[in-house]
Amino acid sequence: MKAILLLLPVAGLLLAGCGNDTSKSSTSGGNPVTAPADYIGAVGQAQKSALKTTGKASLDQAINMFQAEKNRLPNNLDELVGSGILPKLPAAPNGMRFDYDPATGMVKTVAK
Repeated sequence: MKAILLLLPVAGLLLAGCGNDTSKSSTSGGNPVTAPADYIGAVGQAQKSALKTTGKASLDQAINMFQAEKNRLPNNLDELVGSGILPKLPAAPNGMRFDYDPATGMVKTVAK
C-alpha cells in the first residue's frame, strides 16, 4: 500500500511533464493551404537580409582595402569608387541607406 502511495505522486509528475510543448515559435500557422504564401514571405525576408548583409560586407571590405592602400580611412563612401576599389557603391535594401562614419570607418544600414 505504501509503495502505491509513493508511486502516485511520481506518476503524476511524469504525466504533467508529458504535455504538448506550445513554446515553439513558428512563422507559419502550419496550414498547408497557406504554405506557398508562407514560403514566399520567408524567401522575401531572407533576400532582404542577404542584400543588407552582402552590401555592408562589401563596403566593410572596401574600407579595409582603402585603409591598407592609403593608410587612412576614406572621408566618404564615394572615395571608394573614386580610388577604383569599388566599381560602384552597392545598393542599400529598399527603404534603407548606408550610413558611414569617417571617424571610425563603420558602416551601418539605417532607415531612410
